[in-house]
Amino acid sequence: MSSLDATPVDRFFQISRRGSTVGREVRGGLATFFAMAYIIVLNPIILASAEDKFGHKLDNAQLVTATALVAGLTTVLMGLIGNVPIALAAGLGINAVVALQLAPKMSWPDAMGMVVLAGLVLMLLVASGLRQRVMDAIPAGMRRSIAIGIGLFIALIGLVDSGFVTRNPDAANTTVPLGLGQGGQLQGWPVLVFVLGVALMFVLVVRKVRGAILIGIVTMTVVAIVVNALAEIPGEAWGLAVPRVPDSLVGTPDFGLVGQVSLFGGFGEVGVLTGCLFVFTVLLSGFFDAMGTIIGVGEESRLTDENGQLPGMGRILMVDGVGVAGGGLGSCSANTCFVESTAGVGEGARTGLANLVTGGLFLVALVLTPLATIVPSQAATPALVVVGFMIMASNVASIEWGDPTVAVPAFLTMVSMPFTYSITNGIGLGILSFVLLKAVTGRFREVPWLLNAVGFCFLVYFMLDPIEQALGVR
Repeated sequence: MSSLDATPVDRFFQISRRGSTVGREVRGGLATFFAMAYIIVLNPIILASAEDKFGHKLDNAQLVTATALVAGLTTVLMGLIGNVPIALAAGLGINAVVALQLAPKMSWPDAMGMVVLAGLVLMLLVASGLRQRVMDAIPAGMRRSIAIGIGLFIALIGLVDSGFVTRNPDAANTTVPLGLGQGGQLQGWPVLVFVLGVALMFVLVVRKVRGAILIGIVTMTVVAIVVNALAEIPGEAWGLAVPRVPDSLVGTPDFGLVGQVSLFGGFGEVGVLTGCLFVFTVLLSGFFDAMGTIIGVGEESRLTDENGQLPGMGRILMVDGVGVAGGGLGSCSANTCFVESTAGVGEGARTGLANLVTGGLFLVALVLTPLATIVPSQAATPALVVVGFMIMASNVASIEWGDPTVAVPAFLTMVSMPFTYSITNGIGLGILSFVLLKAVTGRFREVPWLLNAVGFCFLVYFMLDPIEQALGVR
């Protein structure tokens, strides 16, 4: 299609130029939403389960509204400004930090104020160009390893969230942290739905069927609804979303938490030093979680240039900073780029038009929450396993395995992400080992100064507990 023949939507989002179609973008947006819709239920559970310093709890219904609202707005904003298929929502891990570390030492508005401050600092880093320079300083081999690590990470997320793999409780006195199903066996219909979903999606992908991932999600959701109706499966067996036709499709949104923020009140509760450490923790997690996701999605979507950069990187990073601050303003914790966006990329999404679909569905979920949560994990998580394989397979051969100063950091990055359940930890260990090995092999000059600075920040991050004890701020 020539530029003269292109529609305004095609020209704005560069759909044809990026080798995509409107149909692929819509399918990709749908796939991403279904892969991450669980956050509407899970984020309120995490935040509402904790009390602040004064014994107050956040209202679950208000959290559902805030989670869907901010996710929808920031995802649409990323589509319009960043023009990439990267959706945003309340970040897992960061919300646990807010609930378990910040809130118990201050009020909820104070804790959310810390999140807003972290977002504002992120935006300042973007405006100064420092955040993009940090990304530019990441060597090509590490970029590939970050993408591979994300592939392994989201595959593990899929396996765990589906119940195919389960965490062994500490009471089991075993050195094996994860096991197959329940007690080493696959049990129950929900896991069977997941297994069939993985098989179906791989078959469709191998046969190059258009819409393979979305077809798989929709098909297995229908299967799950039928199975649940016939077998009368207990709701907890499905996890957060039970596959059944809801009694009512409409829910009333409650915006009571939006804007309940005290920007600097937390410093009065815990002191300036401890407050700065809290902001630093949220800042570093948001910074590198998003960076890893952006790199992973960029590599998988083939939108990066010869230097590994996505077009409009500054705008993408700025929207991510807005998402962190916006999550604090909405009292639903920091919003950040979601690794589940790779489900949409695997479906063919290449532009921000997919984000308009995903974000629009989050906004629709404000009043149709019951409908948005009928897709069980076992129907959506097969997409994460399939896309995880696709990301890993497309990047693993590009790493210089013959150079130990590249191969070892790449290995640590790849394995640390799934094993520690954190993108930030994987990037941190990779950077620290990269700097160390370059130094001990006499190649320290090959390390950009900015990467040394980032390595120092990660050293502080990993040593945060003894540092806090030494400073007497615990």
